[in-house]
Amino acid sequence: MFNLIKNSFNKLLLLGLFAELIVFIGSYYFYPELNETFKYAARYSGRISLLVFLYCFYSYTFSFPKPISKNVELGNFIKLFAILHIIHFGFLATNIYLNNIELVPIKLLGGFIAYLMIVIAPFILHKVTFKIQLLYFYYVTLVMIITYVARIKGDFEGAEPFWFHYVSLGVLVFCSLTFGVKLYKLKRKK
Repeated sequence: MFNLIKNSFNKLLLLGLFAELIVFIGSYYFYPELNETFKYAARYSGRISLLVFLYCFYSYTFSFPKPISKNVELGNFIKLFAILHIIHFGFLATNIYLNNIELVPIKLLGGFIAYLMIVIAPFILHKVTFKIQLLYFYYVTLVMIITYVARIKGDFEGAEPFWFHYVSLGVLVFCSLTFGVKLYKLKRKK
C-alpha cells in the first residue's frame, strides 16, 4: 500500500515538475532575455500553483469530515502545491533580482507568512485542528486575492491588468464563498 501511495505522489510530482519545466522553456523561447524569461516564468508558474491550490481547497471541502491524514490524494496535492510554490518563489525572486524591482517590506509580510504556511503545511496540516486548517486555506486564498487585486490595480511593476487576473479573482472569491458555505453546513451536521 505504501509503495502505491509513494508511486502516485512520484507520478504527480513528475507531472508538476514537467509543467514547471515547460513553463520555463516556453518563457525562454518566447522571451529569451533572462530578465523577461524569469518574469514570465514567475507569472505562469504562479498560475499552475493557483490551479493546484484550488484543487487542494476543493478536495479538502468535498472530502470533509474525512481527516487530511486519511485522504492520501489531498495529502499528495498539498505536498505538490508546496513544491511547486517553492519553484514559483525561485522564479519570482530571480525576476525581482534581474529586473531590479523595488520591494516594500511591509507589503511582503503577508506573502512571507503565506509562503511559510505553504511550506510547512505538508508536515503539520494533518495534525492540527479544523480551525487551523481553515486558517491555512483561507489565509492563502486571501493572499492570492490581494495579489490579483494588486495586479488589476496595476500595482505590479511590468505587469498590466489582464483578463486572466479578473477571472482568477472571481474564481478565488467564488470558491472561498462556496467552499465556506459547504464546510459550514457539513460542520453543523457533524
